[in-house]
Amino acid sequence: MRKYKAILLAMGVSLLGVLGSAKAQAFKAEEPLAHTYSIVARDPKTGELAVGVQSHWFSVGTAVPWAEAGVGAVATQSFTNKSFGPRGLALLKEGKTPEEALAILLADDEGREVRQVAIIDAQGRVAAHTGKQCIRYAGDITGKNFSVQANMMLTDKVWPAMAKAFEKSEGQPLAERVLLALQAAEQAGGDIRGKQSAALVVVPGQKAEPWEAKTIDLRVDDSDKPLEELERLLQVYRAYEHMNKGDLAVEKGQMKEAMQEYGKAEAMFPNNLEMKYWHAIGLANSGQIEEAARLLREVYKKDENWRELTSRLPEVGLLDVSKQQMEKLMK
Repeated sequence: MRKYKAILLAMGVSLLGVLGSAKAQAFKAEEPLAHTYSIVARDPKTGELAVGVQSHWFSVGTAVPWAEAGVGAVATQSFTNKSFGPRGLALLKEGKTPEEALAILLADDEGREVRQVAIIDAQGRVAAHTGKQCIRYAGDITGKNFSVQANMMLTDKVWPAMAKAFEKSEGQPLAERVLLALQAAEQAGGDIRGKQSAALVVVPGQKAEPWEAKTIDLRVDDSDKPLEELERLLQVYRAYEHMNKGDLAVEKGQMKEAMQEYGKAEAMFPNNLEMKYWHAIGLANSGQIEEAARLLREVYKKDENWRELTSRLPEVGLLDVSKQQMEKLMK
């Protein structure tokens, strides 16, 4: 650990010498070296706002992406100034445009030339900054409802590939569009050091209660294949959207709709016991006991605890079957 800190310190001292006017505040321990590629974007139909990022740095999701429902999104990277996230969002809430907010953030930042920042607001307006001394290859492209930015890339094709992928994916859900942009970056060469972590955050386009403030919040902190894992997590999220809709249908007594939603979730992940189980319970509550029992046998074979759970459902009204039917479901 001591050796690692010494290397980082040496890097900071060396860069300070190169930058001249950039003071030590640009290289504090709390400002990680998040050399990376990212995208901030807005869905013009839903108003949703998103940030997607990948880096060869541990837990990039704790430093680069910032977003607030109904306000905007910020990506702060290179020699990351994490304060740009909350401060940028606060400036947008005050009524500043992304360009105005970015100018204010950079005005008193002595490390501005090693920063890379992008801001998008709830109207889809964007602003981006790539410092003159961000490590080659570095650059950004702003477009309608998005900005892509990258630094310390293997090639100068990375951020143009991101922009093209995002624009070509119009019509798909915002999260999927952001992921496609990140994948395009990797295919174009990506981070010169490789890959380690990734994150995807999506927030509603309108102001929301705190418990509804983030639609999607996925992070891969340490992986040999962070984008592949991020894609898997997004697919799991989509499957659980169906699970949640199924649960809501159960609450309303709409068992047919619940069964359909559980079935969709199970079809996406047929080996997921949770999804298979609740699909079976939905079938049982709709009177399809034989099919429900068949699915439950598959679940019980993997883990006997699910059988015990089944025995507890009638007492809270989540399983409404006769005694004879219950015996079939328990076997």
